[in-house]
Amino acid sequence: MEDLIVQFTHQMRESLAIANSYKFIAAKNTKFSNVILTGLGGSGIAGSIVQNFVFDKIKVPFIVNKDYFLPAFVNKDSLVIVSSYSGNTEETIAALKTAIKAKATIVCITSGGIIADLANKKGIDCIILPSGMPPRSCIGYSMLQVIRTFEHFGAVKGILSKDIVAAISLLDTEEKDIRKKAKTIASKLLGKLPIIYSASDYEGMAIRFRQQLNENSKILTWHHAIPEMNHNELVGWRDKDPNKVVLILRNENDYDRVQMRMEINKKVIKAYTPNIIEIYSKGTSYWERIFYFIHLTDYISIELAKLRNVDATEVKVIDFLKGSLAKS
Repeated sequence: MEDLIVQFTHQMRESLAIANSYKFIAAKNTKFSNVILTGLGGSGIAGSIVQNFVFDKIKVPFIVNKDYFLPAFVNKDSLVIVSSYSGNTEETIAALKTAIKAKATIVCITSGGIIADLANKKGIDCIILPSGMPPRSCIGYSMLQVIRTFEHFGAVKGILSKDIVAAISLLDTEEKDIRKKAKTIASKLLGKLPIIYSASDYEGMAIRFRQQLNENSKILTWHHAIPEMNHNELVGWRDKDPNKVVLILRNENDYDRVQMRMEINKKVIKAYTPNIIEIYSKGTSYWERIFYFIHLTDYISIELAKLRNVDATEVKVIDFLKGSLAKS
């Protein structure tokens, strides 16, 4: 897992080449009444992050689906992006079959499996990724293909040619400092319960961080987004507990009212735990900041796994779950 994180910018460059070379079957700039990305875990989180970005940019509803089922409104005027790294995720296969029946325009993003076979059989767009890696380590592959799909259909433009190239350069420049920061932060998380907060437009990133701590570091954690957190969870801070550590993902350009809320939150929370870590992004674009956060928090999860003496790659309990489901 650590080797895969070290090679992250190589993955992004390879993914960029895949995105730029893929020739779509579906016509360019096709208009849709709605967009759905269906996928789970490491394959679905790219959709959540892209959803945060396009929230105020696309003119039609876009939802991220993490279930067996698709909304009833999916029809021939829908775009369904099917994201499953393995190509064998049973929930995503079920959703794909529903999209096919609904005659939606479909784009699959996968390394193979049943989904690639179905796409080939039905003449559906299918962007093939390199195989053989844990899905959560392949966000650079999946994310760029989701962006490529949005660019093809005219929902956004210029991200791959400008922002992603700049993000790769930023990570190359910051690599040494990122690893140093990750070790420092991981040391402060050992033996503690991490609680992750972010602005709402970075909630997908907060979820990604939580998932990496779950799978790589083998710990429980939770997250919440601001301002919503101020309307419920803030009241839950009542008991002193030095074993809790709050991590706030921050950007210099976060909305000013959100930044004010974060500062007030810190004052409230400090009465109950002294452990508050603010993690600021670097970069001038949304995508530079996102990939900076991804790379840094991935390293944090690996460094914490080392401190806990656990195998970051192992996910035996998920394998057990899938094996048990396969028997029924």
